[in-house]
Amino acid sequence: MQNGENRKRFGKVARRERGKIVAQESVKVTVEIFGEKHVVRGEGTEAYIQGLAHEVDKKMRLISQRLPRLGIHQVAILTALNLADDLAKLREEQETLMQLLGEKTE
Repeated sequence: MQNGENRKRFGKVARRERGKIVAQESVKVTVEIFGEKHVVRGEGTEAYIQGLAHEVDKKMRLISQRLPRLGIHQVAILTALNLADDLAKLREEQETLMQLLGEKTE
């Protein structure tokens, strides 16, 4: 999923500032992740934060279903590692695409 699609999907309102995407607002939202409610303050819209929480919840439930003997902390750690791996792969893919674009413009 492209970054723009992600922002659109979760309803985040953002702007570009010096080449970086900067959220335009900070909100306080109650989210439910893995059966627990958490109050989260973050940048973006309530829908964006709820969307992020939904993604984390979905990944935690998937790991818990595959490895039912794990405790909540182990599930959370594996979820964090999986999300970090996803991010690293996307960054690597972005770098490759940027290099390809650079080669085509030369």
